[in-house]
Parts: sequence; C-alpha cells; structure tokens
Amino acid sequence: MSVTISVVTAVYNRVDTIADALASVGSQTWPNVEHVVIDGGSTDGSLSILEACREQFATFVSERDAGIYDALNKGVSRATGDVVGFLHADDLFASPEVLTRVASAFEDPTVDAVFGDLEYVRQDDTSVVVRYWHAGNFEMRSLRRGWMPPHPTFYVRRAIYERLGGFDTTYRIAADYDCMLRFLKSGIRVTYIPHLQVKMRVGGASNRSLGNLLKKTQEDFRAYRGNGGSVVATLVAICSKNLRKLPQFLLRSTASQPAGRSRT
Repeated sequence: MSVTISVVTAVYNRVDTIADALASVGSQTWPNVEHVVIDGGSTDGSLSILEACREQFATFVSERDAGIYDALNKGVSRATGDVVGFLHADDLFASPEVLTRVASAFEDPTVDAVFGDLEYVRQDDTSVVVRYWHAGNFEMRSLRRGWMPPHPTFYVRRAIYERLGGFDTTYRIAADYDCMLRFLKSGIRVTYIPHLQVKMRVGGASNRSLGNLLKKTQEDFRAYRGNGGSVVATLVAICSKNLRKLPQFLLRSTASQPAGRSRT
C-alpha cells in the first residue's frame, strides 16, 4: 500500500520564513504528499507568497483563528491522508528524504505513529545548530522521566486523531504535549526513526521569553496531571523534562555527524 501523508502548515505573519517552509515540502522525494495550509489572516506579506504558491496546496484556508492549536485542528480536520504531521512556517525538513522515511515506517500496518530527531537552528542562519534533540526509542516508563517525542517530527495515522481527538485549545503553549501524552498513554504503537527529520528555528512561542517558559511549565504540569499523573509523579516528570534539555545544547557539537549515528 502506498501511504499518503498530509502535511499541515499553520501560518500567521511569517513573511521571512514561509517560502523556505513551502520549498521544503515541495522538495520531498515521497510522491504522495497532501499539503494543507492554514493561514490565520496574515497581514505582513505572507499571504502574497501563499497565493503565489496556491497550486502546490491540496487545501488552503486563510481566515482568523483562535491561535496555533485552533489552526492545527483545522488542518487535521481537512486532511485526507493516511498519516498526518506538521511543518510549521518557521521550520524545514532536514532533507528531501524525510517523508520517504516516514512513509516507509508506516508501511507496517501495526505502526500508529513515528518520530525522529530535531535540530534547533538560528533564526537568521539555519546552518547554525543551537540545540540537537536526539529523541531515542520510546518506552512508556520514559514519560515518567520527562521524555517526549519532538512534536515537529511526530507523524500519526489520521485514524488516531479521529479516535482520540486533536489539540485542546484551552492550552496556549502545551497542547502538543497534552496531545502526545494522550496518544502515547492510550497504547498506540510508536516507532523511532533514527535520523534528523526537522530543523526548527529558535524563538517559538514556548521559548520566546521567561514569562512564556513559566507559562509552558505550568501548562505542562496541567497536561501531565490531566493525563493520569499524580501530583508527585507530575512534579518529577516536569522537572525531569526541563533538565533533559540541557544535554541537547552539548549535542549540537556532534550534530554534523551522519544521520543515525549513535550519540553519547
């Protein structure tokens, strides 16, 4: 069976980066890609770029929304592919083979979700690695130690969204964490792709300011508690989740190694 992948891109006033994101989707070697683009009513020139590329999109919506997670929900609801994932307007696929690797993993009908590695790169120079997120294999017990997959690399069968729901828009920053916890704790089968999959520019909502970092920590706490964690278990998981980020700044020095090589 040939897997069709729906890539959802949410855009709002990203005139400096959206063209790169669109080109990254267009460069993918996997032929069965449905690009769903949801614009929040951009006013900075992004819309002109999107309109010029309109023929590349399977679906294009431009209207005001209630934030990033509302936009992603709109995209998921309009997707028709077997598998759904995201490429945000500030992000890039790490190579043209990313979606081919995703599709290959989903050729196994028992696989429900896949994820890979993520690089944080500078806003003004995506060749400069700030942080390397080496995800590693998933084990349920890892969630208690603050582990989570990098959401920009997380691809899931559309049927899972239909069964378990999408993003809870009462969260402003951590709805992706809540959604992944809900999926992973439901017992879906997850596979790790040992390759760099996405390059993410720094400066997103969760790390833009100290206030946002504190807000994200509060929302992470609510998400873990809301998905069955006790108070003590939640404190341990969220503290560990933040501490796990520190080694990622050291791994940036090895990020130029060939994809899939073991990192220590």
